[in-house]
Amino acid sequence: MKILTLLRHAKSGWDDPALRDFDRPLNKRGRRAARTIGREMRSRGIDFDAVIASPAARVVETLADLADGYGRPIHADYDERAYLATAAALLELVRQADDGADRLLLVGHNPGLESLALLLTREEEGDGLRRVLAEKYPTATLAEIALPIDHWHDVEAGAGRLSRFIRPRDVDPELGPEDA
Repeated sequence: MKILTLLRHAKSGWDDPALRDFDRPLNKRGRRAARTIGREMRSRGIDFDAVIASPAARVVETLADLADGYGRPIHADYDERAYLATAAALLELVRQADDGADRLLLVGHNPGLESLALLLTREEEGDGLRRVLAEKYPTATLAEIALPIDHWHDVEAGAGRLSRFIRPRDVDPELGPEDA
């Protein structure tokens, strides 16, 4: 069994129009959400053996704040192929992961992460998590997918089960949609 955890970067700022997209930092709300999700991961015992992440500033900052909440450093393998990657490109990164890691954390961007989560999972009777994911995959949201495989290169479409979908607003209602 392998566990793939997908984490979308936290909310970033658009304050400086001169900044390249790659260099956009998190805003205050995003930093708070990342710390909140880190604490929630720790309290639920969500762990990982390896981390692959986009090197974009907002992802690097998300991981730093996540680590603050989680209570320990998070050492990521920053891979440029994860920056704004499609589901197909992200799937290839997962398939190339080291089999020594049973629990992989992949941190990046939408729409690629959402598309990958939908590609890898199927709707389970009664839980409705996948329907919630299909509606919207907000920033700083975590999706955990259980895969009945022994080797990452065996990941197939529809083979996984979405076991968790944790949005910042699920943990702290103040982190819900700003227009709510």
